[in-house]
Amino acid sequence: MEWFSEIIKLGAPAMMPIIFFILALIFGVKLGNAFKSAMLVGIGFEGINLVVNLLLNSVGPAAQSMVTRFHLKLTVLDVGWPTASQIAWSSSLVPFVVVGAIAIDFLLVVLNLTKTVNLDIFNFWLLLLPGCMIFTATGNMVISVIASLLLFVLALKIGDWTAPKIQTCYNMQGVAFPHATCSAYVPIGIAVNYLIEKTPGLKKIDLNPEKISSKLGILGDSLFLSSVLGALLGLLAGWNAGQILLLAVEMAAVMKLLPFMVGIVIDGVNIVRSAAEEKLKKHFPNREFYIGMDTALLIGEPTILATGLLLIPCTLLLAMILPGNKMLPFTDLGSIVFLISMVAPFCKKNMFRIFITGLFVVTIALYGGTVLAPLYTKAAAMSGVTLPSSVNGAQIGNLVSPYDAPFGWAIIEIFTKLFN
Repeated sequence: MEWFSEIIKLGAPAMMPIIFFILALIFGVKLGNAFKSAMLVGIGFEGINLVVNLLLNSVGPAAQSMVTRFHLKLTVLDVGWPTASQIAWSSSLVPFVVVGAIAIDFLLVVLNLTKTVNLDIFNFWLLLLPGCMIFTATGNMVISVIASLLLFVLALKIGDWTAPKIQTCYNMQGVAFPHATCSAYVPIGIAVNYLIEKTPGLKKIDLNPEKISSKLGILGDSLFLSSVLGALLGLLAGWNAGQILLLAVEMAAVMKLLPFMVGIVIDGVNIVRSAAEEKLKKHFPNREFYIGMDTALLIGEPTILATGLLLIPCTLLLAMILPGNKMLPFTDLGSIVFLISMVAPFCKKNMFRIFITGLFVVTIALYGGTVLAPLYTKAAAMSGVTLPSSVNGAQIGNLVSPYDAPFGWAIIEIFTKLFN
C-alpha cells in the first residue's frame, strides 16, 4: 500500500485525474476525451485548492489574532483537519477500510441500495479517523474497521437522499456528496428550518443573497457582502487599515473565483457521468446514478461562504461562554464554511436559517471535541503524528472533523462502550 499512500499525499488534484481517466476508459470514453475529462477535473481541483488555501491563509491568521486579542485560554487546542487526515492515513486500518468501502459501494450499487458511485477517495480519511479512535480505545481491529464502514454506509445513504435537492439548488447534475462530516449536519438544518417555519416573525426573515441584491443593488451583491465580512474580521482581529483592506479584497476574490473553479470540475465530471450513465443503464435500465464528490464543490455558493465568515467570530464567542467547553477553536476556524455546505438547500438558501443552524453545528463540534479530546490525543500519539509546537503537551482536537460530528461521535461512543 506504499504506492497508494504516496498518491494520497498528493491530494485530490493528483488523485482525481487518475481516477477519472481510468473510469472514462472503463465506460468507453475515447482516449482524447478521457484525457480531457481527467485534466479538467485535475485543473478544477487544483484551482479550488488554490482558492481555498487563499481563504484559509487569509481568514486563519485573522481568526488566530482574535484568539490572542480576546485572551482565550482553553485546554483542548484545535490543530486542524490536516492533522486529523494525517492521523487517519497513518493508521493500520487503511487497507481494510479503503478496500472495504470500495467493495461495499460496488455491491450496494449493483443491488440498487445506493445510487452513488463514490469517487471521493481522498476523503476516506473521514471514515478512517473514528475507526482509529475506536482502535486506540479497544485494540480491536475488526470492530474498528466495521465502525468505519458503518459510517461510510450512513454517508452514502445521506448522499443519495440529499442529492436531488443539492443538484437543483447548486445546478449540478448527477453528483452527490457522501461526506461523513458535512452530511451529518443536514438533519440539524432540516430541524432548524422546520422550527423557524413554525415560529411567527422568524419565518418572515429572508436573507437570500439573490433577493437582497435585487432590493439593495450593489449593497446586496455577493462581492460587496464578502468584502464587508472580510473587513469586519480584520477589525475584530485588531489589524491595521492596510491588512483589513487586503483581507476584504481576498474574501471578494474567493467569492468570485470559486464558482469558476467548480465549473471546470463539473465540465470534466460530466464527460464521465454521461458515459457512465449510458453504459450503466444498459445493464441497469431505469436506474439513476450519482458520482460522489467532495463538498469543496459547494462552498463557492455566496450563501455558504458569507454565512461561514459570519460564524467565525460567533464560534469564538461560543467557545468562551458555553459551559463545560474546553476546545479552543484555532486552525480550523477558516474551515467552518465546510460544515454548513450541505444545509443550504434545506434552509431555503436563507442565510438567517443557515446561520442559526451553524450555531448549533459549531456547538456540537465544540462539545464533541471536548469530550473526545483524551482519546483523539492518544490516537494521534499512537499514529506517530508530529504535532505543531504550539500544542506543547496539551490535549488536541479539531473543529471540522467526522469524529465530533453527530454520526461519528455516536459511533465512537457506542463501539468503545460495547467493546472496551
